Amino acid sequence: MIPPLVTLSLLVLYCSPLLAQDDAVTNRDPNKLILLLLTSMPKGGGYSATSGATRNLQSAVQVSGGRLYVKPAAARPTYCSGATYLVFIQAIQRLLPESRVGEHLAEALAIRGQPDGVGVWGRWNANGPGTACLFRELRLGQNFTSFAEARPGDFMKIFWTDAVGMREHGHSVIYLGKGLANGVETVQFWSSNKPNGYGEKEVPRSRISYAIFSRLEAPSNIEGSVTLPSKNAYLSGLIRRESSIGEALDQSGIIR
Repeated sequence: MIPPLVTLSLLVLYCSPLLAQDDAVTNRDPNKLILLLLTSMPKGGGYSATSGATRNLQSAVQVSGGRLYVKPAAARPTYCSGATYLVFIQAIQRLLPESRVGEHLAEALAIRGQPDGVGVWGRWNANGPGTACLFRELRLGQNFTSFAEARPGDFMKIFWTDAVGMREHGHSVIYLGKGLANGVETVQFWSSNKPNGYGEKEVPRSRISYAIFSRLEAPSNIEGSVTLPSKNAYLSGLIRRESSIGEALDQSGIIR
């Protein structure tokens, strides 16, 4: 796990104060804000990828009176892409003036049980590089694969094997950094993890076959969600067919 001293430092930097909160918002550093939001997310709650967990997510992201309301505590238990999406849309809410998150955008961001590849949530929740494809389509920020370039607060899709699509084993997380445990390089991240749910986890770097990072840099471009094509054909097809890491990188706009 993350050494106590490192955890304490993160708490001092991101949980303290109104100073850290103001700094994150006024300097418009989405990564800092994302880390700050993690401190207010539920802990535990269990992991579940059932239809019931999706209904929990629908309850957690509601549109009422033309406004978007996010209540993460309602999504327990939940699964990895749901957990990271809750952080993503809260970051969008904080980084954009309230007047710009109007009814049409709120409806576009709501979870309505959209199938893989359809709408904003359907893209985020799809197999393969869902988050990265959404970032590319809306020009929300850069996608890349280098751990050397990664920063805490980047969104990250982990591929545990080289399979992409119907045989895929992946994990949607928020990257926290790298470390060493008994001489073994590790990767630390936050998500809804098996079996406990919301929280941090650390795994050996060697367990990760591939990773795609997505860094939120232009949150205002989320307004393009209103006119986003209904379906991303590549993502919607991954539930029925196999792809490849190479195709996933191409679809994410990552130059190899």
